[in-house]
Amino acid sequence: MSLASQTSNSRLWIQHPLACADPAAAGGVVIQGTRIIERVAAGHRPSEPVDQSFDASQHVLLPGLVNTHHHFYQTLTRAYTPALNKELFPWLTTLYDVWANLDEEQLEVASELAMAELLLSGCTTVADHHYVFSNALAEAIDRQVETARRLGVRAALTRGSMSVGRDDGGLPPQFVVQDEATILDDSRRLISRYHQREEGAMVTVALAPCSPFSVSRELMKATADLAKAEDVRLHTHLAETEDETRYCQRLFGLRPLDYLDECGWLGNRTWLAHGIHFSDEEIRRLGEAGTGIAHCPSSNMVLGSGLCRTLELERAGAPVGLAVDGSASNDHSNLAEEMRQAMLLGRLRYSPAQVSHADVIRWATQGSARCLGREDIGGLAPGQQADLALFKLDEPRFSGAENPLAALLLCGAHRADRVMVAGRWRVIDSQVQNLDLEALMARHRAAAQRLWQAA
Repeated sequence: MSLASQTSNSRLWIQHPLACADPAAAGGVVIQGTRIIERVAAGHRPSEPVDQSFDASQHVLLPGLVNTHHHFYQTLTRAYTPALNKELFPWLTTLYDVWANLDEEQLEVASELAMAELLLSGCTTVADHHYVFSNALAEAIDRQVETARRLGVRAALTRGSMSVGRDDGGLPPQFVVQDEATILDDSRRLISRYHQREEGAMVTVALAPCSPFSVSRELMKATADLAKAEDVRLHTHLAETEDETRYCQRLFGLRPLDYLDECGWLGNRTWLAHGIHFSDEEIRRLGEAGTGIAHCPSSNMVLGSGLCRTLELERAGAPVGLAVDGSASNDHSNLAEEMRQAMLLGRLRYSPAQVSHADVIRWATQGSARCLGREDIGGLAPGQQADLALFKLDEPRFSGAENPLAALLLCGAHRADRVMVAGRWRVIDSQVQNLDLEALMARHRAAAQRLWQAA
């Protein structure tokens, strides 16, 4: 039986990997259906006969990487000249006028390219934070669900929102601001239509006001109430810059975390993007609440936002995950490369002994899964979803590497050879299956040019 003809009842052994992130699976893992059913010890065979095997002796085996924060539409404005060399607030005000012209066709092609790029980097669960809605972009999340299903990728999609425009002291243009009733009604619709609650869910929906400076206090509180009633997660940007801290203190008389707490957001239902500018006391509170942090190292560096206190957060009890963030502040969608950035930036803040390659792989898998409230992904234990990323070390950059697992980060792995999602190969020989990538890139370039010209 060939790998392509694998059935839901067949047992596939990913055998004898060159190296594995989980020492208990040094001999590989056995897949049946959508799940891992056995970890195989080094030098051993599976406990029961298998129907197929895949020789992984040239591959480093990881759980599928999990991205916790992105803005797919921003792939259309990478390295956009008017926004270069700016900090967050001026960067946003420059680009909001461009993004305000987005239509559904542009969003769809941007989302497809971002998801494909993530898949190729070994990412099996993609998260997106979409908050730009206009008359031309009323059903953005619906388009993203369709795209994720077509590519066979696992998706955590967040219904973002902006309700405070420039007329009321906010940053976004007025015509991409929505009223609160529209936002909440559409949030209910999306949860009802798409949010999957079962183990192995392929699509989940969370609620995600853009930031404290783009929505009203009333909407922040109403969103928290709705998330609790519907049992879904909450997401927003927080503590990304000192400008944000000053803004919140001026507008609300509170630091960002105090404002978040007042609005009913501080808890284990919530994960936050960036989370850079927290005091020791605030880190303690985040840990006690179990609130997650999506660490975005490249974006934080590009915009000069600061250094996230990852180790203190994790030690306090806050889940720490990894994220590429938007492709206009990164400017790529490659989670494997983001792991290397996280390790190097962590060593700049702490020391090489304190931030190892294993720590960062944990953030990109188990930690990210915890941020998304998932226990069924992010690892290789029996019962977890069969989401795998396999990397070859056959490029010049890896030649001479003695430790294959460490080499992924130290030598700069950037493209997976094989990627499996829910038991299905979605990337084979570094090619996304059933996708004409050249044609997609051509459509994407055309969509980007059309967006720039409209600005």
